[in-house]
Amino acid sequence: MIIFDNHFHVDPFKGLFLEAVKEFHKAGGTHLNVVYKSAHDYGFNGIRAEDFMKAMDFHISLVERINKETPVKAFAVVGVHPAEFAYLAERKGVEYAKNEVMKALEYAQKLCLEGKAIAIGEIGRPHYEVSEEIWNASIELMKYGMELAKEADCAVQLHTESFNEEKFRELGAIVKEVGIKPYKVVKHYSPPLVKVAEEVGVFPSILASKKSLMEALMQGSRFLMETDYIDDKRRPGAVLGPKTVPKRTKAFLQQGLMDEETAYKIHVENPKKVYGVEIEE
Repeated sequence: MIIFDNHFHVDPFKGLFLEAVKEFHKAGGTHLNVVYKSAHDYGFNGIRAEDFMKAMDFHISLVERINKETPVKAFAVVGVHPAEFAYLAERKGVEYAKNEVMKALEYAQKLCLEGKAIAIGEIGRPHYEVSEEIWNASIELMKYGMELAKEADCAVQLHTESFNEEKFRELGAIVKEVGIKPYKVVKHYSPPLVKVAEEVGVFPSILASKKSLMEALMQGSRFLMETDYIDDKRRPGAVLGPKTVPKRTKAFLQQGLMDEETAYKIHVENPKKVYGVEIEE
């Protein structure tokens, strides 16, 4: 059975790295979207576009190691986290930060075009309070990332503030304005508003907690599952542990809360549609 975690981080310095991936596999996991953390997490300064580019290359090398050294099939997602932009803007000014991040996002697009990554992400808006100038620039950068993804015909993974129905509709309007295929826009850490996301066309990636998954399944199967595992030994199991997606899927199947057809849709058909990748046994 194929089991896909849509948003999983690895950290060879502060985390378990390959051990976490092996835990995912032992629990029954088969496929992972491994999402870029930050230049700082990977030992780079995060001050110039080149820092982000080197961090993305490093991230790709980690994903290659997962594919070589574990039985899991891993895909890379690369971008510049909105918190990295906010940090840089506060230190060096918004215009400088915007220019550097735009160059870095163009590099993320290049990696997608070369087949080294399958999506640009996570990009978007900070989940905490920032100045109006940084907020507006973050939206511009999010749109720019979407434009690059549209050109490359790849997906984007969005990191944002907490979402509700109104925010989904606002995102739907941005997606329309940019002209990217809406189903290639993934709202990571999404609340279980599956119907609303479907209305606006974007794809929700639902945290694999029992409550969220129950609510999501009541509205259909048009979503992805994720742990947002951050791989930091100081915060073990945050946001959810590496075994959660396979364990939760299997438990829901056993309890009759999900049937095999639904599991296949979530773990195989939906990732294929969104990312255009082959998901095989």
